[in-house]
Amino acid sequence: MAKILLIDDDKHLCACISDWLLRDNHQVEALHDGKQGSDILTGGGFDLVILDWNLPGKSGVEILKEYRDQGGDTPVILLTGKNTIDDKEHGFDVGADDYLTKPFLMKELSARIRAILRRPAQMLSSKLKNGNLELDLDKHRLTRGGVEIHLSPRDFSLLEFFMRNPHRIFNSETLLSRVWQTDSEATPEALRASIRRIRKSLDEPDQTESNSIIRTVPKVGYTLRSDK
Repeated sequence: MAKILLIDDDKHLCACISDWLLRDNHQVEALHDGKQGSDILTGGGFDLVILDWNLPGKSGVEILKEYRDQGGDTPVILLTGKNTIDDKEHGFDVGADDYLTKPFLMKELSARIRAILRRPAQMLSSKLKNGNLELDLDKHRLTRGGVEIHLSPRDFSLLEFFMRNPHRIFNSETLLSRVWQTDSEATPEALRASIRRIRKSLDEPDQTESNSIIRTVPKVGYTLRSDK
C-alpha cells in the first residue's frame, strides 16, 4: 500500500482515480487546486504524486519544478492532454518520473504506479544526499554544507554510484564494470586512484581508510560511510 497525493481539477476524474486506487489498496488524498496542492506536497509524507499539468492557482509543471528545486524526491506521474514530444520533454526536464496522456486506461495507471514503486527511492532522485553531502545530478554539482567541491567526471560518477547504493559493499570488479565504460580504462589502479582523489577531496587530514568517506573493507571491497 502506498500513500498517494492526487492533484487534478477534474473532480469526476479524481473520483474515478481515487476509487480505482483504493481498490488497489492505496491511500489517496485528492486535491483540485494548484496552490493548495503545492503546499500539501511540500509538507511531504507521500510515496507517490499524480499531478495534472493544467491546474487553477498554479500549474502542475510549476509545482513540480519548485518541488524538485527544493530537493523534493517523491516520484511524480504527470497527467496531461499535451502529447507532443516537446511537451513530454519539458515535463521530464522539470522532474517528472513518468508521463501519462489523457485519456488513459486505469489499468495502465496502475501498472505505471507499480513500476515506479518497485524502484529504490535513491534511484529516482536527481539529488542524492549523505549527511551534509549533496550531489545535484542535473547541475553536475557536489556540495558539502552548501560549499561546492569539484570532482572529475569519473570521480563524480563513482561517488554517485556509492550514494545511490548506501550501506552496500562492492568489490573492485563490480565498481569497474558499473562506472568505467571501456575495458581498457577499467583497471584496479584506475579505481584506486579515483578513490584516493575522492578521499582527498572529502576526508579530514587525519582520517584513515577504515573511517574514510569511502571505507575500505579488508579483503572484501569498498563502501560509502555515512557522512555525519
